[in-house]
Amino acid sequence: MAINLDKLMGFHHQALQIRTERMEVLAGNLANANTPGYKARDIDFQKAMKSAQQSRGHTLTRTNENHIKGTSFGTGDLQFRVSTQPDTGDGNTVDVQLERNTFLDNGLRYQAGMEFLNGKIKSMKKALSGGQQ
Repeated sequence: MAINLDKLMGFHHQALQIRTERMEVLAGNLANANTPGYKARDIDFQKAMKSAQQSRGHTLTRTNENHIKGTSFGTGDLQFRVSTQPDTGDGNTVDVQLERNTFLDNGLRYQAGMEFLNGKIKSMKKALSGGQQ
């Protein structure tokens, strides 16, 4: 019986990929907290996961054979965040406290996903070795 690694880890791998991209967006928001006119952005995780599940197997278009093959995870769901703070007059919509909390929450969920995948890999290694480690 063949082991399908995509079925074993596909969903969790996609979730970690989206969480990684979301952390980059949130870090960009924090870095631009004092930039006049900067609009805070975020990725709708639920929407991105649905999109990634529906587009499983679709690959990115390569323009050259030397380019690395990749898979689209459907994170084109980048949106501007609705401002929760009063207008400061410079047009910046970054709420530093909200961004920090969202960044920390996303980081904790990323770490939980990594721990879960690590457990799956350990279980698979144990099964392949016949229970001896």
